[in-house]
Amino acid sequence: MKRPGFGLTLVLVFAASFAAAQGGGDKRRTGYQDMSAALQQMADDETSNPGLLFVKAGEVLWKQPAGKANKACADCHGAVDTSMKGVAARYPAIPKDADKPVDLEGRINLCRTGQQQAEALKPESEDLLALDAYVTHASRSLPIAPPADPRLARVRELGKALFTRREGQLNLSCANCHDDNAGKKLAGATIPQGHPTAYPVYRSEWQTLGSLKRRLRNCVIGMRAEAYAYDSAEYLALEVYLMDRAKGLKIESPGIRP
Repeated sequence: MKRPGFGLTLVLVFAASFAAAQGGGDKRRTGYQDMSAALQQMADDETSNPGLLFVKAGEVLWKQPAGKANKACADCHGAVDTSMKGVAARYPAIPKDADKPVDLEGRINLCRTGQQQAEALKPESEDLLALDAYVTHASRSLPIAPPADPRLARVRELGKALFTRREGQLNLSCANCHDDNAGKKLAGATIPQGHPTAYPVYRSEWQTLGSLKRRLRNCVIGMRAEAYAYDSAEYLALEVYLMDRAKGLKIESPGIRP
């Protein structure tokens, strides 16, 4: 004989199992989720987010001819909303006919020197950050999707090794903060998991926009270790690893951080 309520019991068991499975899913958090509601609102509001000023500046540079070739980015790529949509989600990557990866800033400078026949833009310069912000903004809300290029495996492994390696006078690694102590407080601020979803990002402590390399450099100095040069293979390897670690999370640049 069928027991009363048996069907309902099965439904409840299935619901509980489904909820448990969902709870055991992706527990990654971005720095946005750890910010105050006020900062989140500022990041979401295009009239309040100071990073959008760099996006606007990047739009001007995108259409402005430069170099001996007297060409603008738009002359080759057209409208950024279509030609650059999803591009930032796939970098760092190895360009065609190259044997090593570049990040998005490096890709911009390759176009500068190769197509426009202009001087490369300096790291952390306003023009480079503005173009970076403008191109990345075209991928806002899209998931990070690193390229499935087997040549990146070695670089990614180097980045992972650097992320977990203790160094400096404090004998710390990136993982000590962003894996072992993520969610805890440091000097009143929540330690994030370190996912690079918001870069280039406007940080209150900088009072300007900055690249992921600048943030990595700050962390290395914070560990009282010797910082790498901006064009070093170490920073690029860390970027490759961090983007793979953040695979599937949505780009939110230009983000805001304390």
